[in-house]
Amino acid sequence: MADTEVPPQSRLRIGSAPDSWGVWFPEDERQVPWTRFLDEVAVAGYEWIELGPYGYLPTDPALLARETAARGLKVSAGTVFTGLHHGPAVWESTWEHVERIAALARDLNASHLVVIPSFWRDDKTGRVLEDRTLTATQWHDLARQTERLAHEVRERFGLRVVVHPHADTHIDTEENVARFLDATEPDLVSLCLDTGHYAYCGGDSVRLVETYGERIGYLHLKQVDPEVLAAVRAQDLPFGPAVGRGVMCEPPLGVPALEPVLEAVRALDVDLFAIVEQDMYPCPPDRPLPVAARTRAFLRSCGA
Repeated sequence: MADTEVPPQSRLRIGSAPDSWGVWFPEDERQVPWTRFLDEVAVAGYEWIELGPYGYLPTDPALLARETAARGLKVSAGTVFTGLHHGPAVWESTWEHVERIAALARDLNASHLVVIPSFWRDDKTGRVLEDRTLTATQWHDLARQTERLAHEVRERFGLRVVVHPHADTHIDTEENVARFLDATEPDLVSLCLDTGHYAYCGGDSVRLVETYGERIGYLHLKQVDPEVLAAVRAQDLPFGPAVGRGVMCEPPLGVPALEPVLEAVRALDVDLFAIVEQDMYPCPPDRPLPVAARTRAFLRSCGA
């Protein structure tokens, strides 16, 4: 091994995602075509991408491999939504959803599967789907079924599960994130720290990295507009309308400041993906590219 010290932040692999182009659904007339996303994410200076909602990018692995390679792009992860707090009864339907996405991610040589808990209220209408607080039994089921999922995904597809705390889900606040981490096996379950969602829910990303550093397995980099967030909280808006109001804003205009987060991550001295996710559904088709390019330039200025 060479004696020359490698700058720690060079261990971050920076990428972006369809989300940063206003893509939330497999098909939606307000979203840019997948070819435009791939073209523009490469032009903006990113090397890595996520798959986004299953079916937005081609699900034929050979075709998608050709299209990404032609643009110098590689895939870091796929994403699934799960309701594992419902216990073993939902395992079969969950696995049916997961295995298609995990197989595509594996075939594209990705290394991670981002797992997002199901929403307790509809992210468009705000209709309450279930209690926003889990019972002790539900917490137990969530922990055990997530471990089971992580084990199966690792054994069958060679992917690492990283669980994504998210607004309007049961894994959201500092208290709930800590409870989930304390209840799950570190060797199986890691965290996808989304700096924007964690701030949205009142969390401190630097403190989380410093406290649970060994559990941080993946990053989503984004910021929230504190003024918009204050109004969202006052009106108890669901996440979808909050995004429509611009609660997730372009770095470095919001919170948390990303420099201290990157510094805390650098101290971990590990290889991590850091994927920019600029929630902006829906948005004008010409908006994402300049935002993505400016964000990439900003992250370079932070040493990432």
